[in-house]
Amino acid sequence: MRIFYDEMKNEFKRVLISRGFSEENADAGAAVFANNSLDGIYSHGLNRFPKIVEYLDIKKMNPEAVATCEMSMGAIEKWDGHQGFGPLNAKLAMDRACELAKEYGIGLVALGNNNHWLRGGTYGRQAADAGYIGICWSNTMPNMPAWGGTERKIGNNPIVFSVPKSDGNHVIVDCALSQFSYGKIEETKLKGQQLPVHGGYNEAGELTTDPAEIEKTWRVLPMGYWKGSGISILLDLMATTLTNAHSVQKIGTFKEEVGLSQILIAIDVKKFHSQEQIDAITEEMIADLKSSTPITEGGEIRYPGEREFATRKDNLENGIPVVLEKWEEVKGF
Repeated sequence: MRIFYDEMKNEFKRVLISRGFSEENADAGAAVFANNSLDGIYSHGLNRFPKIVEYLDIKKMNPEAVATCEMSMGAIEKWDGHQGFGPLNAKLAMDRACELAKEYGIGLVALGNNNHWLRGGTYGRQAADAGYIGICWSNTMPNMPAWGGTERKIGNNPIVFSVPKSDGNHVIVDCALSQFSYGKIEETKLKGQQLPVHGGYNEAGELTTDPAEIEKTWRVLPMGYWKGSGISILLDLMATTLTNAHSVQKIGTFKEEVGLSQILIAIDVKKFHSQEQIDAITEEMIADLKSSTPITEGGEIRYPGEREFATRKDNLENGIPVVLEKWEEVKGF
């Protein structure tokens, strides 16, 4: 089943208004969910929307709260999200990081006490659309064991890197530090599929590709094994020290994934080079990548973010694929 973008966005907007959002914020929030599904990131679009409604209904998220700057020092600022709507707070913070980068060459906003920002790539694209290199990450609730352990002690803390291209087809990496994000695991389960490689452990402590078995244990596999584990710990430590807000361990005491710590960085590379020079460097590297011999006959080497542009075009023209169960759930709110 496919739903066209405007219909999906309007349904999201209707529900958000019914939960206390202003018309303006409901429209902006609905666009975040709809755009994620439009780009093929269904796990952070339609499929995540019911969970956000649940947080609103149990008062774990304040639809009227807006992030505020609590401390400023040149190119660095510390903000408090006041447990508001995560995506809109993160957008405000990245807007400010870009403003700081325009003045200083680099801008960093440490956003504490915010809620889930949904898809981190949104803010990498936001920086790139404004002409800046973007770097951002968030911590999460403890949902992954540190390498060598069995208990969930660290987060699959997502990290994003983006480089702007003048044609808008930016180079963007957006990945959790688990082999697969929980959203991807849920999406794969809903489709009745298996993961392409091991993504976590079953109840017998064995590696598995079965998303339903991984959901039973919550023992996801760190990306790169000990490397992903180590990077997760450092991202959490940096986010917590910069915000002086909540660590993964502290978030784990809240019962719900709220009050996260997030870092949003923008870099104005045009302080050193023109956009034409940046494009030339980027296109040369992409051309070299694409000259690789594919593993499979007829295969294609894509640069990070390229697949999403093709998906967006197809979904705009033909409608966005939806899991009927999730779409009916949203229609019922």
